[in-house]
Amino acid sequence: MKRTTTRRTIVPALSMAAALLLGLSLAGCAPSSAPQGEADGDVELGIPDEGFSLDALIAAAKEEKGITVYDSTGKIVDMAEAFAKKYGVKATGVKVEADAQADMVIREGESGNVQGDVILLSDAAEAMGELIPRGYVTSWMPPDKTDVVPENMQDPLVINFSANVWAYNTEVYKSCPVTNMWALTTDDWKGKVSLQDPLLKPQDTDFWNQLATHADDKVAAAYKDYFGEDLKTDEDSATAEWVKRLAQNGPLLNKSSDNIAESIGAPGQDEPFFGDIATSKFRENEDSGYKLGLCESMSPWPGRMYPKVALIASKTKSPNTAKLFVDYLLTEEGIEPQTSDGKPPVLKGVDLPDDEPSGVSAVLDKLYVTDTSTADKDLDSRQYWQDLWQVNYKN
Repeated sequence: MKRTTTRRTIVPALSMAAALLLGLSLAGCAPSSAPQGEADGDVELGIPDEGFSLDALIAAAKEEKGITVYDSTGKIVDMAEAFAKKYGVKATGVKVEADAQADMVIREGESGNVQGDVILLSDAAEAMGELIPRGYVTSWMPPDKTDVVPENMQDPLVINFSANVWAYNTEVYKSCPVTNMWALTTDDWKGKVSLQDPLLKPQDTDFWNQLATHADDKVAAAYKDYFGEDLKTDEDSATAEWVKRLAQNGPLLNKSSDNIAESIGAPGQDEPFFGDIATSKFRENEDSGYKLGLCESMSPWPGRMYPKVALIASKTKSPNTAKLFVDYLLTEEGIEPQTSDGKPPVLKGVDLPDDEPSGVSAVLDKLYVTDTSTADKDLDSRQYWQDLWQVNYKN
């Protein structure tokens, strides 16, 4: 389906510095059949914003039955409990795998049986290309928090960034054994790279499309840096050639980042895998004795970041509680459980903690940051990248 796209420009302004002075934009695109008045996500929920009062919102929330919050991290369970205790309302956090969230929202919206009242979604392409335009969800910016969230991050509301980085086993290697993304396509790393199955995780195929669209010249330059000659390919882009060769090199495919972290960081291995994991998995160094290290030397990028948006179900029966939870997320207390997992917040003046286990703060300025001005193209190109992977994958 061809989409008509309206783009808003967003520039991440995280207080961690100059690290994220990069351009982003979140785009909404509505099919022509989208209900009028809902296609742009402007749905009036709960008490009006005019003359907003946090006390009034709390009072209204206490009259409602409560909410369920979907997120792809298990930390949402504790976050919802802390929120409920703080405000005297009912809230339940439910971990939903990232690749399943959008489908759940659509099914619930179509049936009118909404279970997830607040959805914290890292799939910006799906949010901007489908869920908001079709009226299943809306984005709400708390009027009392406009001074702590950069204006260009408010519509739709981004609460933080999720980060994935390349990682290695520090027990076996004194430093990262990989310095270039193309090394992963060589015999040295044949069958030794651990990844999440790209047929199950759309953020990976979206990332590839991002590179092909916005940074293909850097992928090609990395090839020349590594092999000493210009890339020659029959594929549509240098990125497509890299994806093809990576697939042909037989990486280990996993259903979750937990499995990847174990394959890389579990102690006592002679030949551990090298792979791509969420920064949150570095907490396993302390919890499980893993030996995970962040590969700062990887060129052109040691990892990537993509925004997480806060969405409210348009048919929620507890709109004020949902809005109160979003307001709570925009406090240092509310977002801390995810900040401690290496997910940079958008709140002005709030940094990652010094004891954040991955050490991603040191490379924030080197990470690839998703440019969601082309979110619709990322969404439309998923099948292309999945087909390219499937045709070439060898295990």
